[in-house]
Amino acid sequence: MKKKEKVFFENLIKKYSKKKLSYKFRYPLLEDAFSLDDILSGIEVLLSGQITMSEITEKFQYEFAKYVGAKYALMVNSGSSANLLAAFALVNPRKKNFLKKNDECLVPALCWSTSLWPIIQSGLKPKFVEVDIDSFAISDRSLEQNISKNTKALMMVHVLGNASNIQKISQLTKKRDLYLIEDTCESLGSQYDGKFLGTFGDFGTYSFYYSHQITSGEGGMIVCNNLEDYQLIYSMRSHGWDRSLKKNFKKKQDTSFNFINSGFNLRPLDITASIGFSQFKRLNSMIKVRSDNRDKIIKKLISSPLWQDQFTFFYPTKKVKPSWFGFPILINKKYLSKKKKLLYLLNQKGIETRMIISGNLMNHESIRLYGLNPNKRTFNNAQEIEDRGFFIGLHTESISEKTLNYLEKNLLTIDKL
Repeated sequence: MKKKEKVFFENLIKKYSKKKLSYKFRYPLLEDAFSLDDILSGIEVLLSGQITMSEITEKFQYEFAKYVGAKYALMVNSGSSANLLAAFALVNPRKKNFLKKNDECLVPALCWSTSLWPIIQSGLKPKFVEVDIDSFAISDRSLEQNISKNTKALMMVHVLGNASNIQKISQLTKKRDLYLIEDTCESLGSQYDGKFLGTFGDFGTYSFYYSHQITSGEGGMIVCNNLEDYQLIYSMRSHGWDRSLKKNFKKKQDTSFNFINSGFNLRPLDITASIGFSQFKRLNSMIKVRSDNRDKIIKKLISSPLWQDQFTFFYPTKKVKPSWFGFPILINKKYLSKKKKLLYLLNQKGIETRMIISGNLMNHESIRLYGLNPNKRTFNNAQEIEDRGFFIGLHTESISEKTLNYLEKNLLTIDKL
């Protein structure tokens, strides 16, 4: 893009950036996520006419795999689609030791719906597992208690940048010959003992939805370390054909419309890839800013004269170097009866809130609709996290003292409601 053209678009972007996307929130989950460079990169792709998946997507995939330490990365149109590909790869007849209909897959009772539904859609049988009250994820202890002779896979969910002992869980799944999918959609950039989350299992999935660690609006990534797994998900991402595979299943070069498998259309656009890649280059700096902002918020609250031990905060598990997504809070039991009033107040004051993922999944109508908890099992920790928990945003710009004061004033009024 020529300098004159760039200046024109920069001025146009600045004009419209004044119209904040989250105008109704004084403190949204994420402020305007896109920088000038992000938007300009998208505009360049649009102007080029090559908007479908092409070289920029390939470059992003290569750099992403190198960053997290995986052999292969494949971009898709959402983190949910990444989970869908991972689940369907496990049951695909081209995969050695593929899973059969009604084989059991463990999944945490606290998760997003699209951690669960690909399990069901692929013909596997979900078995819900309790989560740890500190990490919000499946603990190695609860996992061991729930493995049966029918268990063949685990959908592990890393929550809001944290993790349980994934190293021990990975060793356990290998020992018990279980497939491991790591849903890392909320934890891009987090590490356990120096190794990035999403690279301990057979597949790791990531999301680039708005307010996540990086965003392309919509988009996601799936990683793996096995060539056959990569070829499988590559084919399934695009209709089940082997087009553009360097070494396809037939061991020959074929760029025709040769359908070798079942498949979907889960491809991203080069526009979203260019925006996501632009953000990806700033990932480390954004991780640091979010971490600093989190520390400032905690310090502000607990050092306040209004502090009456109203909340418990979410701290990283031992050996976890977190990449935070949001600022989760648990209301202490003394003030729990005032949760509804507090959340109403916060949203009225323009402080956007969300529940922890989707809360205890057993409470949702879809679970009853599909009869997924026929024995009415209870999950006390998942329920406690739903009852006590909520989260607010962590921004990628350094938080101001004025904003800290505003959060302090409004969050710490819970005991007065």
